[in-house]
Amino acid sequence: MLDLSYIGKWIHVQSYKHDGTLHRTWDSAMVVDITEDYIVIASTCNKVIEADGRRWFTREPAVSVFFFKEWYNYIAMFKENAIMYYCNIASPSLIHKDCIKYIDYDLDLKLMPDKSILQLDSKEYEYHRKKYSYSDELNKVIKGANNEAKKLMEKDGFPFSDSKMKEYYDKFLELKEHQEKTMLEQ
Repeated sequence: MLDLSYIGKWIHVQSYKHDGTLHRTWDSAMVVDITEDYIVIASTCNKVIEADGRRWFTREPAVSVFFFKEWYNYIAMFKENAIMYYCNIASPSLIHKDCIKYIDYDLDLKLMPDKSILQLDSKEYEYHRKKYSYSDELNKVIKGANNEAKKLMEKDGFPFSDSKMKEYYDKFLELKEHQEKTMLEQ
C-alpha cells in the first residue's frame, strides 16, 4: 500500500550481502517521491558507514531511486557541470521501520555525462557468486537485471532524465527549507 506520508521524512538506507550481513549504511536522506513502483530520496552530504566500521561522507548532492520490483537502484550524483548516474544491481528494495533495505549483488554500472556506460565490479561479483553459492536462477536474474539496466541507460528515459533528477533535487531543497523554517518558528 502506498504511504504518501513518507514524503518529507528522513530515512536511512541499508545494503546487505547475500548471506544477510550488513554491507553499508547511509545515515539519512529525505524522501521526495514515492509510488507503487519506487521511492526517491535526496541528500546533500550523507554519512556512510561500511561493514568494517569505516566512515566517510558523500561529496556531492544526490538523488536516488529505489525500485520495489526491479533488481537495481540508481543514484544521480550532481557533479560540478553534469549529472553522473550509478546503478547498483541489487534485490528489489523494501521499506522497513523508516529504512530502505536491499541486497547488493556487486555488479554496478556507471553512466558518464558523455553517455558512455562503464561496467564495474565484475570480478567482485564472480568472487561473491562463488562465496555465497548463488544459484543458477539467481545468477540469471542478476545478469538479466544488469542487461535491462544497461538498456535503460541507453534510452535516456526515467530515471536518467537530468531534468527530472534536478526537479527532484529542487523539491528536496524546498522541503528541507520548509522544515528548517518550521523548526525556527517553534
